[in-house]
Amino acid sequence: MTETPRIPRASRMGMWLFLFTEILLFGGLFLVYAVYRRANPEAFHIASGELSLRFGAINTVILLTSSLTMALAVSAFERGLVGRCLRFLAGTAGLGLIFLGNKAVEWSAKFAHGLYPGNPILEARPAGEKLFFSLYFAMTGLHGVHVLVGVVVLAVTAVLAGRSARADAARVHEKYGGVVENSGLYWHLVDTIWIFLFPLFYLIS
Repeated sequence: MTETPRIPRASRMGMWLFLFTEILLFGGLFLVYAVYRRANPEAFHIASGELSLRFGAINTVILLTSSLTMALAVSAFERGLVGRCLRFLAGTAGLGLIFLGNKAVEWSAKFAHGLYPGNPILEARPAGEKLFFSLYFAMTGLHGVHVLVGVVVLAVTAVLAGRSARADAARVHEKYGGVVENSGLYWHLVDTIWIFLFPLFYLIS
């Protein structure tokens, strides 16, 4: 039975510190959202109705599923099942790309209707609705960048993890176990952020 690789403490601590800064970043944006929503409850409710709940729900299911495949990838690598790990990493990255594709389609619909910052159609609307869409594009856009970065990280992780199939497993697990685990932590953060974004923008009552 393969021993679970020992993750260097410095690597794990560094990753948690990085995740903490990301939480602070999005936490600040969530605070700004809360302030503006409290000041413009009716406008936020009306603007939320312009979003596609179907797209939001589908993307939520996609990211929740990707969290599962990411967890399975980490578990497989820890047990020395590199081939299975690579398949789950590919599945996770694929789900991330599908998420971005859906988001691009959704954004395109908003651009087609002029519902984006700077467009005269949106500028003619009440200030609260303009604030809603400004926050929507800023926060979901920033999250989308994080998803894209996550897909790139997963691709690099797959390359490194794949080396264990051609080298001494114990040594490679010791060296790259932290990379796989940290990639998983980053991806779970991306998923968690969306879990907050979805109700804030799509489920306003």
